[in-house]
Amino acid sequence: MSGILYIIGTPIGNLEDITLRQLRMLEEVDFLCAEDTRVTMKLLSHYEIKQQLVSFHEHSSRADAEKIIGRLLAGENGGVVTDAGMPCISDPGQVLVKLCAENGIEVRAVPGPAAVTTAAALSGMQISRFTFEGFLPVGKKERSERLELLRNETAVMVFYEAPHKLRTTLSDLCGFFGGERHIALCREITKLHEEVLRMTLAEACTYYTEQEPRGEYVLVLEGMQEDASSAVTLEEALALVQQLIDKGERPTEACKAVAKETGFRKSELYAALT
Repeated sequence: MSGILYIIGTPIGNLEDITLRQLRMLEEVDFLCAEDTRVTMKLLSHYEIKQQLVSFHEHSSRADAEKIIGRLLAGENGGVVTDAGMPCISDPGQVLVKLCAENGIEVRAVPGPAAVTTAAALSGMQISRFTFEGFLPVGKKERSERLELLRNETAVMVFYEAPHKLRTTLSDLCGFFGGERHIALCREITKLHEEVLRMTLAEACTYYTEQEPRGEYVLVLEGMQEDASSAVTLEEALALVQQLIDKGERPTEACKAVAKETGFRKSELYAALT
C-alpha cells in the first residue's frame, strides 16, 4: 500500500504563524521535500524538529521527482513544503502533486497562510473576486503579452515581485493600466518591517524613485472599472423583475435576485414595482 504526500503550509514570515497540526506532520512524515533545505532547517530548528530533508526545487530533474514518487509507492509518507507559505502554487511542489495523481497516490493538505490571500485582505479594496498572476514574465515580449491580456480585467489582480524588479514592474503596470489605477503594495508581510502602502500607480512610481525598495512585495491592483454607460437603468431592472414574476417568481424574491445582479436595492425595486 502506497504512502501519502502531505502538502504542508508554513509561516510566510512570522514563525508563530504555525498550527499544531503542521508541527505534528512536519515531525511525523518519513521525509520532507523542501524548496531550500537551509530555509526549512531554520523553521525545524526553531521548533526542535529533527527530520530527513530532501531537496526538491525548480531545477530538480524528472529523475529526482521519480525517486520521491518511488518512496511514496513503497509505503513511506512524505511532506512537501515551500520556503514560505502554502506550497504547490507557483511552486515546484506542484510537479509532485501531479505525479501523485498519475500514480494513484493520495495527497492531503495541511493548510497554512498564503501571501496572496493575506495581501488581498490587507489591501483595503472591495474584493469579491481576484486573479492571482504570481511573478510577471521577465522577457519584454512575454511580459507585454501577459499585461495586454490583463488590460481589460475587472477583477482585482495580485502579483508577486522582488525588490530589485519593483521599479520596472510599477512602470510597466502604469503604462498598461494608467497612472490613476489604485494599488496596494504589501511589503514583508507578518515580518518586523511589515508595511502596506495604498496609492495610485503614478504615486507609487514617484514614491519609489525616491525610496529604495526593500523586502519581498505583493502587489494588489484594482481591476478596470466597468463603464458607467453600461449600467442597467431602473426601468431595465424593473423589466427584469417582471420577467421573473411572469415565470412564477414571487415579487420579493424577483426583486432580491435582480438587486443582486444590478446593484439596485431590493426595497427600491419593490417600491417602484408597486
